[in-house]
Amino acid sequence: MNWDDVRLFLAVARSGQILGASRRLQLNHATVARRLDQLEAALGARLLERRPNGCTLTHAGVAFLDRAERMEAEMDLAKAAVASDRVELSGTVRVGAPDGFGTDFLAPRLGPLLARHPRLKVQLVPVPRAFSLSRREADIAITVDRPEQGRLVAQKLIDYSLGLFASSAYLEAFGAPASLADLSAHRLVGYVEDLVYSASLHYADDLGAAWASRFEVSSALGQTVAVEAGAGIGILHTFMAARRPDLGRVLPDCGIGRTYWLVTHESTRGLAGVQAVARAITDLVAAERAIFR
Repeated sequence: MNWDDVRLFLAVARSGQILGASRRLQLNHATVARRLDQLEAALGARLLERRPNGCTLTHAGVAFLDRAERMEAEMDLAKAAVASDRVELSGTVRVGAPDGFGTDFLAPRLGPLLARHPRLKVQLVPVPRAFSLSRREADIAITVDRPEQGRLVAQKLIDYSLGLFASSAYLEAFGAPASLADLSAHRLVGYVEDLVYSASLHYADDLGAAWASRFEVSSALGQTVAVEAGAGIGILHTFMAARRPDLGRVLPDCGIGRTYWLVTHESTRGLAGVQAVARAITDLVAAERAIFR
C-alpha cells in the first residue's frame, strides 16, 4: 500500500469530490481516480461510492478513514521529529475563526510572529461559520462552543462580552432608549436568522426582549460597520466597539457574556508550527484581556 495513495484518499474523503481533491492537490482528475483504484485494489475493498455529484464513503471507507487519519498523524509527527533540531519554524498553519475575532483582533496582531519566523506561513480564515478540524479545513479553530465530540483538544481562550451600541449620529438624531421596552421604537441592526451557525450566537435571546431588526447582516464585523455608520442600534462585541470612538454604549446594564475556545485536533499536538501559532494566539489574548470585558 502506497502512502501517497492514502493521502489522496483522505483528500477525497474530506472534500467529498475527486475534482475538488485534485484541485487542492494540484493533480489531474484522472490521476487521482486511478490511484484510488490502486488503493482499493491493494486493500481488496471498495472505499468510495463515486457518483456524478460527488463521493461518499462505504462502510469499509468509514473504517479505513480512521486508520488513514492515524497514519497521517504519525507521518506528521515523524516529520516534526526529524525537524525538531531546527530552530526555524516552517510550513503552513491555517486558523479558522469567527469573522469579528479573526479580522478585528487577530489579523492586525499576527505580523510579529511571521517576522520572527520567515519560513512560517499562517492562513487566517475569518468567516462566520464553524470549521471541521477532522476534515483539515483548519489546523486551529477558534470556536464559540466547546466541542463535545471527536478527537479534539479544546482550551478556554477568553470570556468576552457584548453590549448594545449606537453611533453618535444615530443617538443625536433619535435619542437613546431608556429601557429594553423602548427598543421597539428604534431602528435595530441584527443577524440573519437562518445563517446563524450556533445557538449561542442568538444574542438577542439573552436580553429577554423582542429584537425586530430591519437591517440584518450575516457577520459580526458587518453589523459593527453598519452600526458605526448610523444604521441603528446593534448588539456588538465590546472588543470591536472599543476601538471605534464614534460608538456609544446604550443601556450599559444590559450585557451578554460568551466564551472563545481554542481547538486543535489531537493528531497535530506534536507539530511545532501549530503549537507556536496556538501559543501566539493565547499570548495575544492574554496581553489584552481587558478589552474583551
